[in-house]
Amino acid sequence: MNEEEPFYKNPRVILFLAVILGSIAVIMPAYSDGKFQTNLKYGLDLEGGSWLQLQLQGAVAQVDADPGKIIQVEFGRLLNDPSIRIDEVADESATFTTTKDIDKKTIDAYGFGLSNVTKAADGGTRITLQTNKIFLIKKYLENSLKAEVVPIKGRFITVEIRKAVTQVEIENLLQQVGGKVIPPFRQGVSAETRDLTKKILEDKLNTAGFKEIPIRTVGESYILVDLAGMDMTTARDLAAKPGKFEIKIQVQGNETAHVLYGTEIRKVDPIQKESIRVAGTTYKVDKWGVPFELSDEGANALRDAAIRYGAVTNPEAHYLSMYLDEKLVFDAALDRELAKNIKSVPVKTLVASTGQGEEGQRKARELQVHLSAGALPVNVEVIGSGQVSADLGAKFKEQIVIAGIIALITVALVVYLRYRQPNIIIPMLATSFSEVLIILGFTALVGFQLDLPTITGIIAVIGTGVDHLIIITDEVLAGGAMPPDKVYKSRLTKAFSIIMAAAATVVIAMSPLLIMGFGALKGFAVITIIGVLIGVGIARPAYAVVIQGLLVETSDKKFVDED
Repeated sequence: MNEEEPFYKNPRVILFLAVILGSIAVIMPAYSDGKFQTNLKYGLDLEGGSWLQLQLQGAVAQVDADPGKIIQVEFGRLLNDPSIRIDEVADESATFTTTKDIDKKTIDAYGFGLSNVTKAADGGTRITLQTNKIFLIKKYLENSLKAEVVPIKGRFITVEIRKAVTQVEIENLLQQVGGKVIPPFRQGVSAETRDLTKKILEDKLNTAGFKEIPIRTVGESYILVDLAGMDMTTARDLAAKPGKFEIKIQVQGNETAHVLYGTEIRKVDPIQKESIRVAGTTYKVDKWGVPFELSDEGANALRDAAIRYGAVTNPEAHYLSMYLDEKLVFDAALDRELAKNIKSVPVKTLVASTGQGEEGQRKARELQVHLSAGALPVNVEVIGSGQVSADLGAKFKEQIVIAGIIALITVALVVYLRYRQPNIIIPMLATSFSEVLIILGFTALVGFQLDLPTITGIIAVIGTGVDHLIIITDEVLAGGAMPPDKVYKSRLTKAFSIIMAAAATVVIAMSPLLIMGFGALKGFAVITIIGVLIGVGIARPAYAVVIQGLLVETSDKKFVDED
């Protein structure tokens, strides 16, 4: 050891102490109102609350159909013309003739692709669509099922239907256009849709003020949600009720057309109160509203729909309507000034006005939640639920504290029986306890919830940590007392080579659980890996310095240098 520098001034020890103090500051232990309180977050096991199992409603199918028959069926219905004649179907276009006198604007409004419209030689209208087979199948299924259909890239035509449907229902629809379902047919959704739903649910719950709620995916069709400290009714309202959000525009009468889904809503600001002057009077009234911002695609879709259906010239006849699970939650006409602007350029920032007074404020808050949640790509169904009472959670906390104390006492007893030296036992136990403190500080800093599996991981870290400290102690005291500094460093290097190999083994063993695991397994793996990294990176090097500093002066034996 360098005798010019006391061990407590060593950079490794200073770093160790700084991290411990930082952890205490982050945890913020305090005693108030007769209770011991900290910044630690507890999961369902320790806090009590509710859990939900959600199933995503949808289907993935490989399909085929006749593009010509799709055009005959769809445009026969849209144009009320049962005598649609198919002239030509190519890879990127389709040409047909109708007896109706139709213009290009009307055909383009149906959304089957850009069109070229000419008068037919034998009367009627000849129409060429810039489209393809996959798009026609997608459009046909969307119109028939009233659901979003997403093509999945691959060798064959595969689509994801974002609605609960059966194979028989799809078969019956496709048979009408010369098509079929090609096995396999799978109930569920794609991995991309599952992850998107999970993200939107996280945004929904965080908007409601519940941070760091564990939401886990299982397979491609299930999501698990733990809502600590929440009763079942509230849990269902928050996690299971947000549904498919869609904005439509009034076409004529009660008929509406799709404009965009909530996934195109990029940002929702807090509700605002705006003072407006009442026409023909001198006084102002307060009007509540929800500002929100659309993506570029959403702004273009809104502009195109407003122009196509005439909302830019007659907004009162073409209301914009917002639907949640096909239930109307808000509708209003475009503001005259907005309608004028949107005709020239896409408008991304909008305000949905909800009215005056307390009722307007209440509606604004409700609409803000719907907008903030975005659109769930698919509806969800609660297929399982349960509760852990707060009393049971408190009991678990008490039992864990007792288990932790017993573990530390047991470790202390084993260490005492092995070394019987306070200047070894105290640093070893203090280091082990400090590692636990640092892990808890880390969980408080990142908002990680403590539950039974993570606590189990902490206890496992205590065990591996003590093993490593014993390796260090036994290696450097191989001769019965502290060796000279050069010999000490040589033995310490050997001890750390063993420790690093053991730590790497633990990290490698836990890594698959980070990627493939979920729930309890993933939480256990995270805490175990973090604990091991804290140990080998901060605690073990500091312990090696401390143990050398405390024992060097008590060593009476002399050692020769080792290579």
